[in-house]
Amino acid sequence: MKKYITLSSIVALGLLTSSCIVSRKKYDELDSKYWATMFSRDSLGNLLNLSRKQSDSLAYMLNASRTQCLGLLTDTTSLRNELRSYVSKLNSANAENEKLNQQLASKNKALDAGAKTISEMQKIIDEQNKKVQDLFDNVKNALMGFNSDELTVREEGGKIYVAMSDKLLFESASAQVNDLGKEALGKLADVLNKQVDIDVYIEGHTDSIPIKTAVFKDNWDLSVIRATSVVRILTETYSVNPLQIQPSGRGEYKPIDTNSTPEGRAKNRRTEIIMAPRLDKLYEMLKN
Repeated sequence: MKKYITLSSIVALGLLTSSCIVSRKKYDELDSKYWATMFSRDSLGNLLNLSRKQSDSLAYMLNASRTQCLGLLTDTTSLRNELRSYVSKLNSANAENEKLNQQLASKNKALDAGAKTISEMQKIIDEQNKKVQDLFDNVKNALMGFNSDELTVREEGGKIYVAMSDKLLFESASAQVNDLGKEALGKLADVLNKQVDIDVYIEGHTDSIPIKTAVFKDNWDLSVIRATSVVRILTETYSVNPLQIQPSGRGEYKPIDTNSTPEGRAKNRRTEIIMAPRLDKLYEMLKN
């Protein structure tokens, strides 16, 4: 303040010493303007300092915002990359899921087809079982007039077996069917003629005692010729379809009892008539 007063005094002194005399009023106006100018300068300085501080603060905030923005940009880029990776994995999972769904649909279709085939096969098997049971009942009823020493009827493995003893069909060491045997074969033929979808196998069997005559060389020969004789009676006398019948001889090699006793040997000397319902439908289904 002292510095300002001194300067004012000097100015006043200069004015006083000048050729022009300044009035008191003029002096006061100049002094007032001077101090107003000085106040304005100080105010402007303060405002400038405040503006600089605010500018520095804004610059700091701007830098902080830029840093935050860069951080957000980095996070956004990272999230975008993660999203792309997730979308790629999702698409891959969807493709794999679609593939699995197609495989599942294919397997379900195959299972449905398999279930349908099994159902159809079971139906055929049930029909075959019924045919076998009906055939068994019919054969047993047709031959019920003969006793167990002469013949037996059994069902085994889906086939019907009629075992006729040699004394029912033949004389000893003979292959010519006798009258009682023809009667039994006639009753059986009545059943066979009503069955168009069965195969009939005639098997001749002997005991283990060797035979050799002018007619038969051995037991093989005897068993085959006896089976053939039965076939001829069935086809020629009783008109059974020859395409249904197949004769064979087993000789002594398929006994059903011991050959060490007369009773056992008598059981082994037999002719078996085996009736097997045809399984063409089932075989065709299995083949397909």
